[in-house]
Amino acid sequence: MTGAARVAALDSLADLRIAVFRAFPYLYDGDHAYERAYLTAYANSPGALVVGAFAGDRLVGAATAAPMADHAAALAAPFQARGMDISDVYYFGESVLLPNWRGHGIGNAFFDRREAKARELGFSIAAFCAVIRPPDHPARPAGYSPLDPFWHKRGFAPVDGLIGQFGWKDMGEDADSDHPMQFWVKRLEG
Repeated sequence: MTGAARVAALDSLADLRIAVFRAFPYLYDGDHAYERAYLTAYANSPGALVVGAFAGDRLVGAATAAPMADHAAALAAPFQARGMDISDVYYFGESVLLPNWRGHGIGNAFFDRREAKARELGFSIAAFCAVIRPPDHPARPAGYSPLDPFWHKRGFAPVDGLIGQFGWKDMGEDADSDHPMQFWVKRLEG
């Protein structure tokens, strides 16, 4: 989605993020006002990409990306602390997909489109972050399977020590708390 279509989709994307991120491992007790403010970066960045998956007119999945420099300083700080030039990094914000639509190749399409956009814009690094929860977390569902194998298959790898801290309110909690997020990185080739 580009231009006016991208801006028009932000409210639906906010709702989708809140719905999907309620589940483990995020456990995010979303707030529409926060979401709208966060997603404004994608409306304002000329290098941003929002990819939507629709069932008719209904947004059932979406993925975002934008130059790291166009995001909040908290995202860039771990890269800068390691001496990495954030102007080389195209940041993959989220891939959110309602459960009934998983397993149909949409996640691969999200990554394909974002990687293509990063290459088109001349970025040499693609990165995203994933919440870190302990294996024995009380909210971890039986049979939970992390997405690590999928990300590895896509050529991404976690970078030791490249950790961010981001705050949000967990489900059932009264206030925001900090959550560690592991950055995964892929070097892009021409």
